Amino acid sequence: MAGLPLRTRLGYSVGSFVTGAFGTVPGLLLLPYLTDTMAVPGAIAGAIVLVPKAWDVLFNPVAGRISDARLAKDGSRAKFLLFGGIGVAVLFAALFAHPGFGKTWLDAAYVVAVFFLCATAFAFFQVPFNALPAELTPGYEERTRLNSWRIGVLALAILVSGGGAPAVVDIFGGVPGYQAMGVVIGLVILAGALGVYFSIRHAPVAEIRQPTTSWRDLLATMKSWRPFRWLLGVYFVQSLGIGTLLAGVSYVARYVLGDPGLQTLLFVGFVGPALLVMPLCMALGRRWGKVTGLRVFTAVFAVALLGMLASRVLPVPVVFVFVALAGVGYAGIQVFPLAILPDLITAEEERTGAARAGVAAGVWTAGETLGLALGPGLFGLILQLGGYVSSVDSSATQPDSAVTAILFGFSLLPAILVALAIPLLRKKILEPGR
Repeated sequence: MAGLPLRTRLGYSVGSFVTGAFGTVPGLLLLPYLTDTMAVPGAIAGAIVLVPKAWDVLFNPVAGRISDARLAKDGSRAKFLLFGGIGVAVLFAALFAHPGFGKTWLDAAYVVAVFFLCATAFAFFQVPFNALPAELTPGYEERTRLNSWRIGVLALAILVSGGGAPAVVDIFGGVPGYQAMGVVIGLVILAGALGVYFSIRHAPVAEIRQPTTSWRDLLATMKSWRPFRWLLGVYFVQSLGIGTLLAGVSYVARYVLGDPGLQTLLFVGFVGPALLVMPLCMALGRRWGKVTGLRVFTAVFAVALLGMLASRVLPVPVVFVFVALAGVGYAGIQVFPLAILPDLITAEEERTGAARAGVAAGVWTAGETLGLALGPGLFGLILQLGGYVSSVDSSATQPDSAVTAILFGFSLLPAILVALAIPLLRKKILEPGR
């Protein structure tokens, strides 16, 4: 079977600049933005980060069904990528604009409202984006290759956005830094949306199926679709762990390692190895199967996180060794679930004769969104329990209990969450017939 053209493979992957930036920067900086420029208490700030994305959990399946209907009518999901991506870019800049109403509750309400709109626009981009691999190619190995390219570009996007966003904040400082960062990352998102649209808008879809006619049929499908539910459970638990870890990066740099300037290096050290291990993911997936690959990289990730639990007493270079090892594991737990998902979608579409890609991508995105949103919310609660002191200029001295809570939320808790997914990785369920 012929592989996808380079233009299609690379063009699709460019969309990761949208998903990477929006999936990373709010989880990385929105919590400290609220606690350290608006003086919002940690638990409330965590709820603010969670609530708009909880809306996405409900809305993403709806966006998937709308996308399926448009695919059946027009033969393409490309317009969703264009207009959804533009909406995310504009609203992301507005999210960090800091209106300065003079009252904490008004500023916080503004963040909630804009984040709701931004999350809605993101749903219309990400759901079609996640549905495309099942439609661009029916090949088992080609999907692994396509998603490996995607995760490789995603790692680059996370390096640019997750590493660059804190750097921009540091350059300008305080509220102006967050405002400038919002504009810069908004432009990165816009470039990704335009790039994927113009690259794949004319790419042929392998087979167009009619969407299921009723929500009752779709709910029945999800209820009986055991492999999808198991894979979604794995991805949700691991997304929750990753979301909790990312929320802690800024706090670890400042209060555990004692140097705010290390935030960008922590991010680069975590994501950078993903660019190097993509060929390993593809080779391991071909030789041992995607589920086995996911098991191996999950174990690597969990072990690395446990090692970081000793960050307060280890030399900083040793901490970065564990960070890099975690980055290796992170690459695998991103690649393999996304490579397995199109196989499950194709099998279900062949069984039912109806479109499943959009709705499945909607439910999948809802699970991922909920996990990544609960992560910062959970970390914010841990900060509150640890006695973290919020402020408007990051100047508050933190008690030892708060530093301990930061370390717990950054390393031990994510390790436990990621490891909880291992019992769900059943090869006979997730790779039937292989």
